[in-house]
Amino acid sequence: MMRIPAKGLGKEALLEKLHSYAVADVPSLDGRMWAYVYHPGQEAYEVGQQAYMQFLAPNVLDFTVYPSTVQFERDLVAMAAAHVGGDEQVVGNFTSGGTESCMLAVKTARDYFRVRRPEIHTPEIILPESAHPAFHKAAHYFGLKVISTPLDPRSLRADPDTVRAAITPCTILIVGSAPSYPYGVVDPIPALGQIALDHGLWLHCDACVGGFMLPYLRRLGIAVPDFDFGVPGVTSLSMDLHKYGYTPKGASIVLYRHRELRKHQIFAFSRWPGYTVVNNTMQGSKTAGPVAAAWAVVQFIGDDGYLELARRSYEATQRLIAGIEGIDGLRLIARPDMFLFAFTSDTASIFHIIDEMRERHWVIQPQLAFGTVKENIHLTVSASNVPWVDAFLADLRQCTERAATMESGRYAAMVHEFLASLSPSAWVEDAFGQMLETLGLKGGALPRRTAPINEMLNALPAGLRDLALTSYLNDVFS
Repeated sequence: MMRIPAKGLGKEALLEKLHSYAVADVPSLDGRMWAYVYHPGQEAYEVGQQAYMQFLAPNVLDFTVYPSTVQFERDLVAMAAAHVGGDEQVVGNFTSGGTESCMLAVKTARDYFRVRRPEIHTPEIILPESAHPAFHKAAHYFGLKVISTPLDPRSLRADPDTVRAAITPCTILIVGSAPSYPYGVVDPIPALGQIALDHGLWLHCDACVGGFMLPYLRRLGIAVPDFDFGVPGVTSLSMDLHKYGYTPKGASIVLYRHRELRKHQIFAFSRWPGYTVVNNTMQGSKTAGPVAAAWAVVQFIGDDGYLELARRSYEATQRLIAGIEGIDGLRLIARPDMFLFAFTSDTASIFHIIDEMRERHWVIQPQLAFGTVKENIHLTVSASNVPWVDAFLADLRQCTERAATMESGRYAAMVHEFLASLSPSAWVEDAFGQMLETLGLKGGALPRRTAPINEMLNALPAGLRDLALTSYLNDVFS
């Protein structure tokens, strides 16, 4: 069992130990990772790093002690609001990331309707199937019922007709994405806004991934669907800075059309003998590092810099799409509206393709089959990826050819065999545990090749996937 060291480590020994822990980590800044990391270049990275460290110590639990952080937040919110069509009435806050921004919007809508519709005991929120899991997490945490609606099967966007049909007397909130993460397409926000207006509902636009860059694409003359506060009916909007704003994590903005709405986000408590608590967001104690770093990076890159980053990323995305469509056996899932998209293969296991690419030091994301959309590969294109397009496509062609010769389906068959022999109550602890053991992953081991485990998960019904993942994560952090 690990215990606190009897004697503190010296600085050199400590740094050596840190390095030893990180040996197996994937490099984050070399541009070969097509997910998770948004790297703006070394200069902007260093600006963010220096600002972060300068403001690492301040604890923004009491904002009155650090007026600098209040000004950073005011500036960022004002810039964000203007960027997405907001007027002087729009207000918002800086948060730790997209998940917190989305959860705050749901919590705020819930509390707003508690005042106006107290007869609703179990509020319902309508989520198109491509809505981010953060909204399901919010419903889970805040006691709301999710009504999930299918996407338009051709465009893979939210379907306004199915959304309208899902409304009940208990509905309070509709969510649309700009764009949705899985497929990179912008939902029909104007149509959803009209539905919200017709029924007196809250519409949240989840622009966490797209809100920062879509306005720049529009300025470049690229057709961008309407999504922001210029759309009647949009009540709130979330926009991450640590994605295409290229600021250090965690940095996001949640915006509301006016102050009367945002009031329901705030938590204040003085009914105890300690210090007075008043929080804009979910966190209490928090470093000022992220907000200072976000402010610094946005100031450093500037409007002209972001416009150039948008142009480069868009051109790289179009080259990638053309290259992928030119590889036998690969096809696009949907034509994207921005810099993230998904593709699949009808001739090779995409899970083997991902593993083969990983062997060549590329990191790409698997997406499991859902509804009529088969399992696929997701790419997020950011500035650091741009120089690597040709090398990536060359390796992808070779890895697709190699994957087509590799066996697939054995682990899916194993799943079906287990499902036929075991009851659902025994599934997680018994069946999935046994399968992990056959892969050498029992006890929380991390896999080198992920194709077998992804093939297993892909063969499971979605509900059992969640149970299996819960069981595995419970092992990893034990």
